[in-house]
Amino acid sequence: MKKQGFNPYLPSWEYVPDGEPYVFNGRVYVYGSHDRFNGHVFCLNDYVCWSAPADDLGDWRYEGVIYRKTDDPLNPDGSMCLYAPDVTAGPDGRYYLFYVLDKVPVVSVAVCDTPAGKYEFYGYVKYADGTRLGEREGDEPQFDPGVLTEGQYTYLYTGFCAAGDQSRHGAMATVLGPDMLTIVEEPVFVAPSQPYSAGSGFEGHEFFEAPSIRKRGDTYYLVYSSIVMHELCYATSKSPTQGFEYQGVIVSNCDLHIDAYKPADKPMYYGGNNHGSIVEINGAWYIFYHRHTNGDAFNRQGCIERISFEDDGTIPQVEMTSCGPNGGALEGRGEYPAYLACNLFTKDEQLYTGGFGEIGAWLDSRFPKITQDGRDGDEETGYIANMTDSATAGFKYFNCQGISKVRIKVRGYCSGAFEVKTKWDGAALGTIPVHFTNVWKEYAADISVPDGTQALYFTYKGAGSASLASFTLE
Repeated sequence: MKKQGFNPYLPSWEYVPDGEPYVFNGRVYVYGSHDRFNGHVFCLNDYVCWSAPADDLGDWRYEGVIYRKTDDPLNPDGSMCLYAPDVTAGPDGRYYLFYVLDKVPVVSVAVCDTPAGKYEFYGYVKYADGTRLGEREGDEPQFDPGVLTEGQYTYLYTGFCAAGDQSRHGAMATVLGPDMLTIVEEPVFVAPSQPYSAGSGFEGHEFFEAPSIRKRGDTYYLVYSSIVMHELCYATSKSPTQGFEYQGVIVSNCDLHIDAYKPADKPMYYGGNNHGSIVEINGAWYIFYHRHTNGDAFNRQGCIERISFEDDGTIPQVEMTSCGPNGGALEGRGEYPAYLACNLFTKDEQLYTGGFGEIGAWLDSRFPKITQDGRDGDEETGYIANMTDSATAGFKYFNCQGISKVRIKVRGYCSGAFEVKTKWDGAALGTIPVHFTNVWKEYAADISVPDGTQALYFTYKGAGSASLASFTLE
C-alpha cells in the first residue's frame, strides 16, 4: 500500500542536505552531503544514500554508507569534510561520484558498479598534462560539483562566489572525456558572480554556489543557490556551456517572494543556504531542496515540492509544504508529528530573515526550532522547541472532513494556550489550554475544522516556553 509522503521526506533524525535526485532502474536515489545533529560545522558525517520506488515517495529505504571521508587519499585522517556531491552514470555504465573536500580546490571522483553500493576512489579531475583542475595558475577553486553525462562526454559545473568577491567570476562549466577525469574543454563561466553581473539579467540573484544541471527536452536547466542563499534559482540555455539566461526562483526555504497566502516579503521559516535540483519521476517534476533545523546552519533536512512548467519552459515558484512528496494534500485525520511544520515563525521577523549573520538569534530561546532529543544517529522523533508567546507552527495541506476535535502533545515550562487556525494570520477556530509539565502530555479541545483542503496553524499564546511533539485530528 502506498504510504503518505511528508516533508522532510527522510526520518526526522536524518540530515541529508544538498540533495541530488536521480531515477535509476525504477528507483529514486538521493545523494547529498551529511550533516551531524548538533554538529559545529557543515557535513561532518560520511556520505549515505537513500532510495524510494519511483511510484512511492513515502517509502524511503536506507542504503547505508556509500563513501567515507577517509577514502580520499588527500584526507587519510578525516580532518576534512565531504561537501555536496553529485552522481552520474558514465559511458561505461558505472556510477561516478564527484565531490570536493572542504580545504582543497580540486574535484575528486569515486566510482561504483551500482547506484548505492560502496564507492571507491577513482582519481581527480585533471588537464591533459596531469595538472589537477583548480591547481593550475589562473584556475578558480572548485566547489559543489554538478554533473551531466551525454554520450561520451560529461559536463562538470562548479563554483563558489560570495557577494563582493572579485576573485570569483561565477559558475564554471568544464567538459570531461569518457574517462570521467580528463578535461577536453577547459572551464568557461556560465552564470556570473555578483561583481560581474551588470547587464546580465542575473542582478539580485547572482550565482553563489550549488550548481546543478538537468536537461528537459532540448533545454538545459542550471539550478543554483543565489547570493541571498535561501533561494534556488535557475537559468536555461540550449547549450550546456554557453548562453544561459536567468529565469527565476524555484523555491525559497523561508518562502520569501511567495504572495499567494502572505505578503511576499514575509519569511515563514528561518532561511539559510539552499542546495538541490529538479528531477522527473513518473512523468511529474519535483524540486529537492533543504531546510534548517536545531537553531543553527548545520542541521539541514531534505524536502521535496512538486513543480510545474509553463508553455515557455519557465517554472513558477512553489511554496514550502508539509505534503510535497505526497503529490497532494495529506489525510486530515490521525496523528502527525510536529517536525512536519513547513512554516515556523514568531511576531519578531528580524530574527530569521536568512543571513548567516543572524545565527545567534536562531540559537536563543526567542525563536522556535525543530530539534530532537538524544545524539546524532539516535532514531529520535523530532519536535518543535522554544515556542514562546506568538510562536506559530504551520502545516500544509490536509484534506479535512468532519474534524471536530484537535489534540496536541506538549511539554515545557508553559502556561497558556495554543490557538488552532487555518490561516497564519486568521481567527482562531478554538484554543487548547496547556500547563507546565516535564513529560509529554496530551491536551485536547472540541474544535471544528472546515471541510476541504486546509492549512493548519498552531500559535502559542502565554507565558514560558512550550515544546510541541504532535497534533491529532479526530
